[in-house]
This record gives sequence, structure tokens and C-alpha cells, in this order.
Amino acid sequence: MASPKLPNLLDSLKSGSSGARGRGRGRGGSSTGSRGLTKDRVIQRTDQDALLSRLSAVKIGYLEDRFAHAFVDEEPPKRFPIINRGRTYVRSMAIDRLVQSFVKVSPDQKKQIISLGAGSDTRYFRLIFSDPSLNLVYHELDFKENTLPKVSAIQKKQSLLSAITSHRDNATTVRIDVHEGTITSQGYNLHAVDLRQFINPSDAPSLPNLSRDCPTLLLSECCLVYLQPSEVSSIITTFSQHLIPPPTPISLVLYEPIRPDDAFGRTMITNLENRGISMPTLTVFPSLASQRARLEEAGFNGGQSAADIKFLWERWVDEGEKERVAALEMMDEVEEWNLLAQHYCVAWGWRSADNDHDAFLRSWGNLPFQNDK
Repeated sequence: MASPKLPNLLDSLKSGSSGARGRGRGRGGSSTGSRGLTKDRVIQRTDQDALLSRLSAVKIGYLEDRFAHAFVDEEPPKRFPIINRGRTYVRSMAIDRLVQSFVKVSPDQKKQIISLGAGSDTRYFRLIFSDPSLNLVYHELDFKENTLPKVSAIQKKQSLLSAITSHRDNATTVRIDVHEGTITSQGYNLHAVDLRQFINPSDAPSLPNLSRDCPTLLLSECCLVYLQPSEVSSIITTFSQHLIPPPTPISLVLYEPIRPDDAFGRTMITNLENRGISMPTLTVFPSLASQRARLEEAGFNGGQSAADIKFLWERWVDEGEKERVAALEMMDEVEEWNLLAQHYCVAWGWRSADNDHDAFLRSWGNLPFQNDK
């Protein structure tokens, strides 16, 4: 690929009107710019940009999501095809597959999902709409600045309220606080918290309806990458050792950028720094091997896997689906696609209770992953 195209491609990620947002679903760069904003506010403002990227993919036909429009009033700008396919479609497909296989194995067994930095994510609503009988407790954690508009949208949209109240355990337990930006129920919980409150387990806020003894999936889609590595380690420890203590099975699914040391990676970092965004963990965990190692070191010793977006497209998407996606819009930037897709990954690891009743091993044990660095 000719080198002049690389900066142009990455520069376009700054603009919500001409390209895509800078990062994943709810924790990336802001298309409105960062001048005059605190670092936290820059991160908080990316949620709407992330949602617009998802809506772009939904509108073209990459994804189905009947709930996404409930959280936005504006028409989504069209993203580049490589963004629609890579950081939106393939990422969503891969994480949805991990989540769905987890909740559907041993369907009578109660399970729990904790989504860190959830923003305007619609995953809970999509799961319950497809199967209201799921034995599932779902928690979303985010800044109050992001939970307030989400609570307001949920209260106004009957489809969202119905998805919550139709859950098997929620009929009489839903409590909505529009002033605090919180929702509590037996099935769905939205918590207005700063994740840094979980660095010290003795200072961690209580999370209503958190279960300490059912298989739990922790989900971070480009969220923890904005914190210092020591903070990330402490937060994960708080959840996996104190809030969900052994021997309860627990897993962590990450979506993060990788490979910062080549030309593409260096330019990506420079562009983000120009917008006031830094990713301290990117240089500490720059490869698939280091992502797997961090999961094992964090105590997820039942299994660790990782794959970049290019591998996930090639190995997790069947040929018929590839043909459907390829027909949605023309993508001339094949070399750019390959570069972009190699610089983002999904990593997943789990702690087992015992191998005979390991929901994660039965869900994920046979999924293809990359052995290379």
C-alpha cells in the first residue's frame, strides 16, 4: 500500500461526517474534537459517535439492531466501508458470538454479564428480545454523564421498557432513577459509576443485584485501554477476586487495538494524541501473545485466546455471510482493510470452577484463535 494513503485513512477517523470514530463501541475518539475538554469528558463524548457508527452499519444492512435508533435523534453519517465491515460488523459479530454461546450453554443455569463502559450498547435488549426466558443478570457500568441520557431514552421508548419488563424476573422489580441515571432490577441494571472507583476493593461501590456465585462474563470494548495498566490490573482484581470471588467461574472479553509499533500503529497513536486521547495499555499489551499472557496473569487460567479482526473475518464468518456482506457496498481499499483489521483484536479468557461443569470451556473451547504473535 502506498504510504501516503495511511495518514489520509487515519485522519479520516477524526471526522464523524466523513469517516468513522476513532475507537470501539463507546470508548474512543470524539468527532467533535477535544479542545477545552477534560480527558474524562473526551472519553465520555465518544459514546454517541460510537452509536452513529453502529447505526451506519445497521442502515446499510451489516447488522440487525431494532433498538439502536432509540438512543439517537440524528441521521447517522455514512462510514467508510472498511470501518463498517471491520470495527463495526466483525467486532460485533465476534463479541455477539462469544456472548450468545455463553448465555445459551446450559440455559437453565443462571449467568451474569458485567459490561464495563457500556455507553449506548444495545446488547441486553437484543438478547432479551430474542429470548425473554434467558436466566440472565445484566449489569452496565458507565459515567453518569452517559447513563443519564440512556435512562431518559429507556423511559421514553416503549420497546426498551418492554424488553426490560418482559424479562422473566423483572415484572415487579424495575426501579428507574432519572436523576441519578440508574436502573435496578433482577435482570437489568444500569450503574452510574466511574470504573476507577473499583481500583481499591475496600472503596468499591455496591452494585445492586450483583451475583457473587453464578458464571460471570466481564466485557470491555475499548474501555480499559484508556486507564493506566496498574489501574486496569486492580480493577480486574476487584471484580474477579472480591466481587466475584473464586471458585465462581468468571471470564473477561476484551476488544482493543494492538500492534502500535509499525507505521499504521504509530500514525494511529499520533492521531489519537492530537485529539487528547492516550491508551496507556496499548504499548504494554501490543500483541496477541501479550493479550493472552495478561489474561493468564490476571487469573483467567482456564483458557486464553485472542484473534485480530482480519482472522475473525476469515475464520469466523462463513462463505455465504461473506458474500452477503461483500455485496452491501463496494470496498476498493483492500490493502487498507487488511492493515486496519490487523490492528484491532478480540481477546477472551476464563477461570474455571471445574472442567466437568465449565460453562466457558463448553462455550468457547472449540473456537478458532490465532497462535501467532
